[in-house]
Amino acid sequence: MKNPITITLLLFVSLLKAQSISSPSKAIQVTFQLTNDGKPCYAIQYKNQEVILPSTLGLELKDLPALDQGFSLQKATEKAVDEPWEPVLGEYAVIQNKYNQLTLNLLQKATGRLLNIVFKVYDEGVAFRYEFPKQAALNHFVIKEENSQFNLAGDHNTFWIPGDYDSQEYAYNETKFSAIDVAKLDMNNGIGLKTIQSNYRVQSPLMMKSASGLYINIFEAAVVNYPVMHLTTIPSKNQLTSHLVPNAIGDKVYLQTPAVSPWRTIFVSDDARKIVGSKMIFSLNEPCKIKDVSFIKPMKYVGVWWEMHVGKSTWDFAGSQNAQNAADGMLLPSGKHGANTENVKRYIDFAAKHGFDGVLVEGWNTGWEDWFGNWKEDVFDFVTPYPDFNLKAVNDYAQSKGVKMIMHHETSGSVANYERHLDRAFQLMKDYQYPAVKSGYVGRIIPRGEFHDGQTMVNHYNFVARRAADYNLMINSHESSRPTGYSRTYPNYIAAEAARGNEFNAWSIGNPPAHETILPFTRLLGGPMDYTPGIFEIKMSYYDKAKTEQVHTTLAKQLALYVTLYSPLQMAADLPENYERYSDAFQFIKDVAVDWQDSRYLEAEPGDYLTVARKEKKGERWFLGAITDENARKCEISLDFLTPGKKYKAILYQDAKDADWKDNPKAYEIKTITVSAKSKLKLNLARGGGAAVSFEPIL
Repeated sequence: MKNPITITLLLFVSLLKAQSISSPSKAIQVTFQLTNDGKPCYAIQYKNQEVILPSTLGLELKDLPALDQGFSLQKATEKAVDEPWEPVLGEYAVIQNKYNQLTLNLLQKATGRLLNIVFKVYDEGVAFRYEFPKQAALNHFVIKEENSQFNLAGDHNTFWIPGDYDSQEYAYNETKFSAIDVAKLDMNNGIGLKTIQSNYRVQSPLMMKSASGLYINIFEAAVVNYPVMHLTTIPSKNQLTSHLVPNAIGDKVYLQTPAVSPWRTIFVSDDARKIVGSKMIFSLNEPCKIKDVSFIKPMKYVGVWWEMHVGKSTWDFAGSQNAQNAADGMLLPSGKHGANTENVKRYIDFAAKHGFDGVLVEGWNTGWEDWFGNWKEDVFDFVTPYPDFNLKAVNDYAQSKGVKMIMHHETSGSVANYERHLDRAFQLMKDYQYPAVKSGYVGRIIPRGEFHDGQTMVNHYNFVARRAADYNLMINSHESSRPTGYSRTYPNYIAAEAARGNEFNAWSIGNPPAHETILPFTRLLGGPMDYTPGIFEIKMSYYDKAKTEQVHTTLAKQLALYVTLYSPLQMAADLPENYERYSDAFQFIKDVAVDWQDSRYLEAEPGDYLTVARKEKKGERWFLGAITDENARKCEISLDFLTPGKKYKAILYQDAKDADWKDNPKAYEIKTITVSAKSKLKLNLARGGGAAVSFEPIL
């Protein structure tokens, strides 16, 4: 059997008019050629190692000949670009945007149609997209499928979740690529809608590691007016092909020239830190389109939320047993409604006392008695509060305490209804000076037959962000499609969930200890995640002795997540009384920043561990977070990121010697030491554990 390199060389002998381009560092090389029958084909090498073997590109069109062969190369243009930019909020004050670009102008001779394929090659990866110029030969058209191939050079270790059109809320599977098989999964693991059509289809981003130690990630950027890309695998051939999520009648994309596809991205490095720290996805999006960004501010918040997940209270006012009464307009209070005026004031007091910016309130508005799984069009109107929630009184009280309120809009999947009410809902927020809204998309989508990841819904999520900007409001979406860097263009799209969050630990088999070490290599590459960390009361038996569920981390790891899982919108998710019982550990949540001028990824291995240090945006403090998987770990961290010549007071929050995520999760220790840039810090991480450190300059 020939080895992969030999196969590559033999195939390229039959290709015509080779074009190649390298990354600025020359480590990555992309080769593009047309086959004898005019099929676009590319390959990628990293430091002379094969990463992507020759792979074809093309698109199937509805009622038109495919755009996949019969091309001739009309022109090839190269340019070098170095355009650093400043994000409104982010992990860095300045993001480097340096790449080499190759644009290939193709003509399909039989149809006269024009197609451009553009490659951008960064030091940490490659991006390419299709461009459809304005032309008489192609005006309005429908894409049946995009057939972008990614032929891998080996059977890599792979982190994957199944290709569910409606949900990303799955724990990651770690297998060889050849072992990908959705049919073998426990599909009761969570609340995914399970609109899965194939046993061998997975979602991107897909994180992999080769036997030779290369880290490879396949993802996409700038998904605008286009569906989400899933990946169809042929495990026996180490092959991936793009698969676009369809709409209700099976079409994939409706376009009119001029138009572009999203960028398809292939990260590659022999250093995992280069992948997890990359901002390539954001740089591939268009620059900010909001003229005045002064309303976009980072926030730390608490809220009426976790108490519903643990069963202390409910979202609904009347109780599900009174659903028929609710339908008849007869609301009989259940006595467990969490979003009542007095309870919300308690959270406002807590936020004001401890310096939090905002309070989220879920379940404040009518409709919760009869919302889930019913496919009802008009469940919520987003403006009518329950009888026990005095909107004005709560808002006046919050303002008197210097606290902002965060609105909640659960759509129950009825997006047409939400769009009809959107302006009235946003105007209500403006009237009461709410700066941000958490939107939710639980359930199947109405219009019926549409999917969360289809073109219609992608356009909806982006539209809501754009419309919110008109009202100077920030958006935090839950159950949406996963972000692909659109927050560069509309930075008021401050955060999203779009993955399996911390809430699953309250009422399911939970998130395995490795989960938070994988998310930064997958979901977070496309944008900040509202993971809702900070759970101190780990075992749910605290609330109900019959419960066996628990958070699959130590308390110290919950602190570390504020640094390792980036978001400018961070929730202290636990109940106020739990924080008061562990006030010494709570101090780190109060201190940690949420907007940064610099970030250093010090250690990284997907599925195993991650250590990150960050410097606050407007100050000299640094914060460090270190997390591990189900294995205990000891590490020694150089503090050379600190300013030379300065001394710092370091407060270390870490697992106690006998800590364990399952058996002893709340065992932690806190100590204060003096350090400098020349110091080394030894950390002890328990199974499922972590450590958090604050560094404050000593004046």
